[in-house]
Amino acid sequence: MTDYHRPLVQIGPARPEGALTLAGGWGWFTHVEVLARGQAPHVITADALPPAARAALTAPRPAIAGLTFDRPRVMGILNATPDSFSDGGRHADPQIAVAAGAAMRAAGVDMLDIGGESTRPGAETVPEDEEIARVRPVIEGLRAAGPGAISIDTRKAAVAEAAVAAGADLVNDVAGLTFDPALAPFCAARNLPVCVMHAQGDPATMQRDPQYENVLLDVYDYLAGRITALEAEGIARHNIIADPGIGFGKTLEHNLTLLANLSLFHSLGVPILLGASRKRFIGTIGGGAAGGDRAPGSIAVALAALSHGVQVLRVHDVAQTIQSISLYRAALTGKQL
Repeated sequence: MTDYHRPLVQIGPARPEGALTLAGGWGWFTHVEVLARGQAPHVITADALPPAARAALTAPRPAIAGLTFDRPRVMGILNATPDSFSDGGRHADPQIAVAAGAAMRAAGVDMLDIGGESTRPGAETVPEDEEIARVRPVIEGLRAAGPGAISIDTRKAAVAEAAVAAGADLVNDVAGLTFDPALAPFCAARNLPVCVMHAQGDPATMQRDPQYENVLLDVYDYLAGRITALEAEGIARHNIIADPGIGFGKTLEHNLTLLANLSLFHSLGVPILLGASRKRFIGTIGGGAAGGDRAPGSIAVALAALSHGVQVLRVHDVAQTIQSISLYRAALTGKQL
């Protein structure tokens, strides 16, 4: 029977003696919820953790693409597509996309995530050449405009290769590097960091009645398995970020279960990325038929994720999110950080 360990994360100055720092970041914990399939969860003290579990939860995460994880990081979404669910067409012109990226940098974004293929529910696969034609001029323009980490959001090795040649630093794959068998070897050969995400099915079919035995543990096991597989292909664990894939083959109830238990994923021993910005469940719960009307709900979910110690937030509303993070941390710690 496998045990899973979810730290009960706390933030703030009233830290008891003996509390453990979570992943070298801003959170700490004294107790851990132990989960197992077919058994009721129970809580233990942190000092009762098995050594390997303790190490996975407490080891500081090495920097990736020049970014440390001792504070929250914001990844700005820049879709160079005509059909993304929230902002399709807005940045299809490369010059407009580069200007939007520059504005995000001015607002303090930590990384820009450039995508040339929509992965909204029902989206069809875009040919490689077309995807490259969308993203390459944007990445070249952003790299020429100044420093700053750049991620390529793609499932395809040829697109990743073109993007890295243009100046991208990281590969962010919604398919967990399973769609194109050439992608993981390419990333390993170039020593590229990657973000591996969970999705059930592909974008064209993923929302057709997704089913899980236990969504939290099933997603965790998938990510753990992918990390192990990528290590076997030559991608070092210190170059991997994990994303539970909110909205990718998941119902509203699945999404909420994952969001309420995000701290479990720190047991993977890698930084955690959350991409929930403007997604459908936010409109369902909080209102906002259009993606652009969901910024307040998106920010609320992002701040809740920080309470779980999530290190990277992938968002559309960069300036508003950064402002919210600054005030959230100041209010919890009693000081400007």
